[in-house]
Amino acid sequence: MNAVWIIDDDRSIRWVLEKALGRENIPAKCFGSADEALAAFDNGQKPQVLVSDIRMPGSSGLDLLRHVKAHHPNLPVIIMTAYSDLDSAVAAFQGGAFEYLPKPFDVDQAVDLVRRAIIQASHHNGAPEEKSPVPEILGQGVALQEVFRAIGRLSQSHATVLINGESGTGKELVARALHRHSPRKDAPFIAINTAAIPRDLLESELFGHEKGAFTGASALRRGRFEQAESGTLFLDEIGDMPAELQTRLLRVLSDGHFYRVGGHQPVKANVRVIAATHQDLEDRVKEGLFREDLFHRLNVIRLRLPPLRERRDDIPLLAKHFLQKSAQELGGEPKRLTDAALKYLQGLDFPGNVRQLENLCHWLTVMAPGQSVDVPDLPAELRDEPRRDLPANWSAALAREADRLLSAAPGEVFEQLTRQFEATLISRALNATGGRRIDAAQLLGIGRNTITRKIQELGLDDVKSDAHPD
Repeated sequence: MNAVWIIDDDRSIRWVLEKALGRENIPAKCFGSADEALAAFDNGQKPQVLVSDIRMPGSSGLDLLRHVKAHHPNLPVIIMTAYSDLDSAVAAFQGGAFEYLPKPFDVDQAVDLVRRAIIQASHHNGAPEEKSPVPEILGQGVALQEVFRAIGRLSQSHATVLINGESGTGKELVARALHRHSPRKDAPFIAINTAAIPRDLLESELFGHEKGAFTGASALRRGRFEQAESGTLFLDEIGDMPAELQTRLLRVLSDGHFYRVGGHQPVKANVRVIAATHQDLEDRVKEGLFREDLFHRLNVIRLRLPPLRERRDDIPLLAKHFLQKSAQELGGEPKRLTDAALKYLQGLDFPGNVRQLENLCHWLTVMAPGQSVDVPDLPAELRDEPRRDLPANWSAALAREADRLLSAAPGEVFEQLTRQFEATLISRALNATGGRRIDAAQLLGIGRNTITRKIQELGLDDVKSDAHPD
């Protein structure tokens, strides 16, 4: 085993790390400067992992990092510094560092970091993973096989289909598969989320409008039904459709004709309708929120998509696919989950289902320090670690707020959600630090001027800051 190189001009740091690694039977070699380490490289020596300070006499740790990545791109480099600022962290990660370790650090944490870097280095000595074609819908467990069988049985059918499933289970993916394996596969597949469009615009989106039908209607517009001619129209979140539009949809399904907004001539609709909802439509009917006759028109064939907690055996397959997808999008090498991390993920409920797992894999591709992802690399909220600056259920709360904004004002969603997210972060950081802006800025990883400006912009001057103006 090659030694772990420790490069620091502080003798005490070198001594502590060397002794701590020695207790774990990890050989270490120390250098007092980056120039000494560079000379060792020139002599043909190479470490298994390199741990380097940033600021030293002569060449800096970042200079050493650049040299390593240019000549030994698979060698993990851990950058440590007593000057824990944003610029140093960004420079380290942009330079390809395995991890950034601010001083003072916990010795056990540092040793664990070195151990994980060693694991990553060993992975690069193995053969590359063989890539295989990706199927339309990933899943090998029993819960998803019934869905596959149903898609097969419906492959020669034009029947209306109602898909039930929690948010994030892949309802649109199944709808696209139904279309792709149907007699209408060569015609358009048009999707619309009926919950994301304001009710005063939804009618025009579905059925189109005539020129002059209302203020701003300067030309004839074809709606989604006409755009999907001879193909498939996917109506997502059908359970939230307004009552008046339920009546119009029922008429189309009944006689195959509709009228554009402001129109007087019927338009024939040769369209297969696939609807989806996360709600129980029978309950919506009982509550008087959904037309019973429309429910029966839609409920010709019903498919239930299982939540991810009912198909835990598929998590390794899905995670591998999403990690490969994220790496391809970002132009890097796919990260791998350890057996312990996979077992941990299989024990989670994943309320956001497959979409949540996909988002997690994208997060790990960007944020996990090494190619091998272990349990400590998972986000804190998944490891049940309380956060000082956010509530434990922050992601669910943000998701609910996003849904509310999407249905209320889609044109202003990003701006509103960003402001609310920033306000929540800054408020909780100020509360956690007793109103001290410098400490709150450090907690959030931003500058003092930035947090002061944001406090003024967001109207947060009364959040424990008057007593501690810094």
